[in-house]
Amino acid sequence: MGGVRPLGAGGLPMSVRPASAPWLTVIMPTHCGELWIDASLRSLVAEALEGIEVLVIDSSPTPATLDIARSYSDRLHLRIFERRDLLMWPAKTNFGVEIAASSHICWLHQDDLWLPGRAAAVHAWIESAPEASLHLAPSAIIDRRGRRLGVWRCPLPTNVELRSSLVTERLLVQNFVAAPAPVFRKDAWLACGGLDEALWYTADWDIWLKLAASGPVYYHDSITTGFRIHGGSLTMTGSRDVADFANQMRVVLERHISKLDSGSNGVENVARASIAINIALASASAGDLSFLLRAVSELLRLGPAGIRRYLHDSRIMDRLAPRVRAKLGGAF
Repeated sequence: MGGVRPLGAGGLPMSVRPASAPWLTVIMPTHCGELWIDASLRSLVAEALEGIEVLVIDSSPTPATLDIARSYSDRLHLRIFERRDLLMWPAKTNFGVEIAASSHICWLHQDDLWLPGRAAAVHAWIESAPEASLHLAPSAIIDRRGRRLGVWRCPLPTNVELRSSLVTERLLVQNFVAAPAPVFRKDAWLACGGLDEALWYTADWDIWLKLAASGPVYYHDSITTGFRIHGGSLTMTGSRDVADFANQMRVVLERHISKLDSGSNGVENVARASIAINIALASASAGDLSFLLRAVSELLRLGPAGIRRYLHDSRIMDRLAPRVRAKLGGAF
């Protein structure tokens, strides 16, 4: 494929500065990421193509994370920002999108990875559908040691332009998008207002819904990212506050449910049952089983058709089974 940079000794790129404006920006919002960021950046080096810039935006109280990031300055086109005023990841990501030099953007959190073939796949996606607001893809789920536990898929047809209404209906049931996989257009992001910085947990769910409503969406079947699950992740630490956790999900549902037409009335019931199940699972992981009975009751009220829809659209087994494996294997 055109645009691939020649490699030097050891398989590293001979030059880390693009000859022209980048075609892709990778945004890395970091905070106390010294345990993970070396592996994340190493995965980018392995996939380095001409024209990829990496923005590391850090709010750590110590220099440890940025010291590791700076050690990659000779192998990646890095732009590093120390921004202790931007504590939460949505604020860092919005800042990164605003200053990105490319027309297409993705993000990679400090504990996630690119897998072999990622850069070439993304380049092909953009070349085949540059007008798409959002490109989606499945992601491998990995444990804290980097071992693959499963695949997190989206319940969408592959390699065809998707109707906004189809994506919205299924996405409202559950955020089935693994954060490192999507690629989006910068102008579409800015036009829809970017991430809601008040949503510490569901800001990504909200932006995928906004982008899905703004233009064409494609779902590709290649697995090119690794989504890491571990006990220190935001999902695990943030969900300890059950009331706020629940409110984060309800805000997004109420914000976007009106986009559905009158023929999609059943989606709201399935979405509310999904929220109840998410609350119960998050609480159970923290040792509180009191929400499980209500979640089961909400699910049963959907009836057979609604339960089938929930199981299909939520990808609950994709998300839950790897976490069970990680806990049983002591790698959580």
